[in-house]
Amino acid sequence: MTVDQQRATRNSLGVPDSPIWRLSIAQYHQMVRSGILTDDDPVELLEGWLVTTMPKNPPHRLTTQLLREALAQLVPVGWYVDAQEPITTSDSEPEPDVVIVRGDRRQYRDRHPGPTEVALVVEVSDSTLQRDRTMKQRLYAAAGIVAYWIVNLGEGQVEVYEEPIRSGDAPCYARRADYRRGESVPLTLDGQAVGVVAVEAVLA
Repeated sequence: MTVDQQRATRNSLGVPDSPIWRLSIAQYHQMVRSGILTDDDPVELLEGWLVTTMPKNPPHRLTTQLLREALAQLVPVGWYVDAQEPITTSDSEPEPDVVIVRGDRRQYRDRHPGPTEVALVVEVSDSTLQRDRTMKQRLYAAAGIVAYWIVNLGEGQVEVYEEPIRSGDAPCYARRADYRRGESVPLTLDGQAVGVVAVEAVLA
């Protein structure tokens, strides 16, 4: 197979056209434990592929911080908000820009949170919008994570994806709703409304 054919195959599968390596979760964790991969390496494991991450520009950084602060004011006792830290699924270990996790930070001393412990994942998107709408949506839906938000900086909106469909060849979310400046995104945990996040307050 030629390089162009390999690139076309990867693109048809939604695999980013960048240096990638195929790994299992166990292999990935072993590379971390042995020091082959460190916190300084700009990579994450997505659907079994080791994928390079994009550098964070100032609007991305600011939006991530604003959203984390806004969500932290809403979550009740028994939940916490984290930013750019790993979660572990059956074949992936993404590092969402913001995540809401059940429990206390100390209970994850020896492992990362899994899908059943995650109520919401958020990706802040500018140059990564295609990846976030395809590969990231697939892996979060396949893991059964109940809610996925994309803060779409380019289009000035928050895309809310809910009701994961895990069966079939292309897992996805059954419902999508878009919220723009002047609107507020409802936040639900365990089926209970806990507040709203104003789009204006988090868009950089």
